[in-house]
Amino acid sequence: MDWEDILRKSGYVPIRQLGQGSFGCVYLSYDLQEKFVAVKIFQKDKYDPGEINAGIELWKICLSNASDGICKYDAKQPQITLPKYALRALMKQILEGIRSFHAAGFIHRDIKCSNILLHSPPGSGLVHAKISDFGFAKKEDQINEKSDSNAGTLIYMSPEQFHENPIITQKVDIYAVGITFYHIITHKYPVNEKYFGELKKKMALLKGIERPSEITDNLLWDLLSKLLEFDPDKRITADQAIFHPFFTSQESDISVEQFELAALYDFLEYEEDQYFTKSDINPNFIVPESKYSKNKINQKNKRKRKIKKKIKSKNKIKRKNKRKNKNNNNNNK
Repeated sequence: MDWEDILRKSGYVPIRQLGQGSFGCVYLSYDLQEKFVAVKIFQKDKYDPGEINAGIELWKICLSNASDGICKYDAKQPQITLPKYALRALMKQILEGIRSFHAAGFIHRDIKCSNILLHSPPGSGLVHAKISDFGFAKKEDQINEKSDSNAGTLIYMSPEQFHENPIITQKVDIYAVGITFYHIITHKYPVNEKYFGELKKKMALLKGIERPSEITDNLLWDLLSKLLEFDPDKRITADQAIFHPFFTSQESDISVEQFELAALYDFLEYEEDQYFTKSDINPNFIVPESKYSKNKINQKNKRKRKIKKKIKSKNKIKRKNKRKNKNNNNNNK
């Protein structure tokens, strides 16, 4: 399908493709009235008229929770290990976002690490978690069981999505949040298969997700096990997760930097600041940028050392081969 031709016929000048999924793609385009815009094109047979109304409501939710600036990173950073207090705050921010989304009656259906963007407003010292990519989002009462059960990313899909006649509820998002947290902490997935059929067989043999050796905190694992509960009726909600003892019973485990940043924003003039959120005065929600930046620097240095090691190894092999060729030439003489 010629996506660019469709754009031109619709009055847009295509610039470059931003992304592509199974149902369509998104293009950065130029519109004479709106200037630069992102245009999503999807296959006609995949179109659901109910998505237009859902999209309008989603736009309102996004605007009410938006802040200016660029989301610099996503949560899928393979080598980053955050301190426990920063991890807790990041998890709490994400759960608050899910709670607001669910309260509006929506299911996201594609929660994953790469859809959690981390934004640091310039000069704030803070990191805000932003839930993104609402391409699969729908009102819970508009879900079509036959066509919508497999929406999302395979390794984040909940056990009930592999059933013959699945009932899709907001609990699929909760399971995906659990997988997201699991991956942020351990840098791996509990069940990882490439194809739907293979993962379906594997999930059918499991009764639950086993505790990995990387998670030593009992309260943290208790929270994750409740998010990753196989029975959706027993799986906790985002609202219940926010008040789990992992968040409420360890108030003393807050860093000095979190307290200082919270105190910095606890003034009336910040209420009109474009980057300000009410959570910024609560140290439990604060992820200090310094901790994330430090990890980024460490990761960059580690990558540099790895590259240097590879270059050194290649040069060693070259020298060895050179000596070998020289010896062979001498022998031939």
